[in-house]
Amino acid sequence: MAYDDLRSFLDTLEKEGQLLRITDEVLPEPDLAAAANATGRIGENAPALHFDNVKGFTDARIAMNVHGSWANHALALGLPKNTPVKEQVEEFARRWDAFPVAPERREDAPWRENTQEGEDVDLFSVLPLFRLNDGDGGFYLDKAAVVSRDPEDPDDFGKQNVGTYRIQVIGTNRLAFQPVPMHDVAQHLRKAEEKGEDLPIAITLGNDPVMAIVAGMPMAYDQSEYEMAGALRGAAAPIATAPLTGFDVPWGSEVVIEGVIESRKRQIEGPFGEFTGHYSGGRRMPVIRVDRVSYRTNPVFESLYLGMPWTECDYLVGPNTCVPLLKQLRAEFPEVQAVNAMYTHGLMVIISTAKRYGGFAKAVGMRAMTTPHGLGYVAQVILVDEDVDPFNLPQVMWAMSAKVNPKDDVVVIPNLSVLELAPAAQPAGISSKMIIDATTPVAPDVRGNFSTPAKDLPETAEWAARLQGLIAARF
Repeated sequence: MAYDDLRSFLDTLEKEGQLLRITDEVLPEPDLAAAANATGRIGENAPALHFDNVKGFTDARIAMNVHGSWANHALALGLPKNTPVKEQVEEFARRWDAFPVAPERREDAPWRENTQEGEDVDLFSVLPLFRLNDGDGGFYLDKAAVVSRDPEDPDDFGKQNVGTYRIQVIGTNRLAFQPVPMHDVAQHLRKAEEKGEDLPIAITLGNDPVMAIVAGMPMAYDQSEYEMAGALRGAAAPIATAPLTGFDVPWGSEVVIEGVIESRKRQIEGPFGEFTGHYSGGRRMPVIRVDRVSYRTNPVFESLYLGMPWTECDYLVGPNTCVPLLKQLRAEFPEVQAVNAMYTHGLMVIISTAKRYGGFAKAVGMRAMTTPHGLGYVAQVILVDEDVDPFNLPQVMWAMSAKVNPKDDVVVIPNLSVLELAPAAQPAGISSKMIIDATTPVAPDVRGNFSTPAKDLPETAEWAARLQGLIAARF
């Protein structure tokens, strides 16, 4: 099933027992974030949370943890809620092959119901804002889909970017914005500022569940997120035209904020409790002037808690990081079997691969670091054999403990790029990166004593299925 807006997805979550409505009065701080934080501590199938009785806010409706479990992630893709994570990643990869699917333009966007413009813009009157972590420097929009265009090629639909970036509210019509240098919006801003121009921007809140997934997906610069959303949905993604910028924005958004990133203007932004599980400090960041806000009547404000994994952020960006890396690697190295980039948006990646010859696995690891996403993220790569499941951590730990000779199989490459938010970077944005080759050496590499492996008995797979059936029959 393809969902055209957030509300229809929330209805499905409720029908599937994956939405918990909290009707008791709660405090905006710390209750909202603490409840969402707690969902990451109660199991892999925690529900989404819906609050409609928040002290100090009139008629506020707040949704959190919408993607914060494997059950919810499966339902977002139209799969049964009990679909195992590995199967979700495999289905994600299968649907990728349908890309591109052209979007469908619609005129009756529900966010056109209400408007604030110019001096009347007051974000605080539209959004029930609250801090996510005690040390945050202010209020953040952390689950927005941000739309921008390449100033040098504004009519190229593929170069219109839809991405998720952290945004701090610093005034009634002012936002501080963090464009990570290797992300598309940073390239758009650089081009605009080189011309001395502001960069128009649209910020959309409360989107359909697949739009939230693709907005955090490391795609190629000229690949359209809307066309990828159509592939993942199995149906054209509905879009509409934003009235001020003329940008293509999701049809079903709850709120659409339009304005400009002001050229060469910077202001202190942060600190913020990040997806790395650490606070990032305050930095001088670009500033957005908001010129228009369009919103549904009584909009649902969607936010996510992020901090020490696992949180909703990890469920949201896990599979959508695995699959692009898998597809990009496999285009050059068809030997690659699977990629597990679930950990901290791919700061660490586990790759299973066959080998053409000795040293081949290390080459795969180096290529992972030079993919579009790898340049800024992939800091550690573990390579395992093709018969090791990279999603099965006991198997991965076995491969590392039994097959790694640190002298020859651990490669450290100094002074490579990484996103500035990486806590281990020194200085910010620069890091050593590491490859651990936990594969079995093949000729001409003849190191070690790996000639007689103990493998699963031929009947093991049949018995595994049989036992699962017997266990299920007991209930």
